[in-house]
Amino acid sequence: MIPTHFGIGIYQGKTWENVGILWRSAYQLGAAYIFTVGARYRRQPTDTEKTWLHIPLFQFPTFEHLHNAAPHAAPIVAVEAGGTPLPQFTHPDRAIYLLGAEDGGLPSAVLARCHFRVSIPAVRKESYNVAIAGTLVMYDRMLKKE
Repeated sequence: MIPTHFGIGIYQGKTWENVGILWRSAYQLGAAYIFTVGARYRRQPTDTEKTWLHIPLFQFPTFEHLHNAAPHAAPIVAVEAGGTPLPQFTHPDRAIYLLGAEDGGLPSAVLARCHFRVSIPAVRKESYNVAIAGTLVMYDRMLKKE
C-alpha cells in the first residue's frame, strides 16, 4: 500500500502569524510538512505548541522551486475561488495544497501549473483568512480519509 501524506503552504504570505496558525493546524490535522513560497513576512513567535519539533517548514523562493521539489505522485492542489467546491472534492492520497497570499491569491501562471483547484463555499464571499482556509481544507481531508 502506498502511504498517504500531504503538505500545505502559503504562496507569498504576508504575515508570520498566518504561517504560525497554519503550522499548528497542520500539526493537529496530520500534515507531513508545511511550506512557504516567496514569503514576505518578518518572523514573530506565535507557535505555542512548538510544532517545528514535529513537522518541518520548507521555504521556497519561487513556485518553480516548490514545483521541482514536489514529492513523486503528489499533485499540487490550488485552494482558490472558482474551483471544485470543497464538499464535492475528492482529496488525492498524496497532495500539496497551495494557498494564495492574503492580498492577492494565486497568480494565473501558478494556477495553470496546479493539478486541481478547490474552493471553499461561503454564505457571502469566498474569501477566508489564509490560515483558516488551510485549516478548513485539512479538516475536510481528515474527515473524508477516515
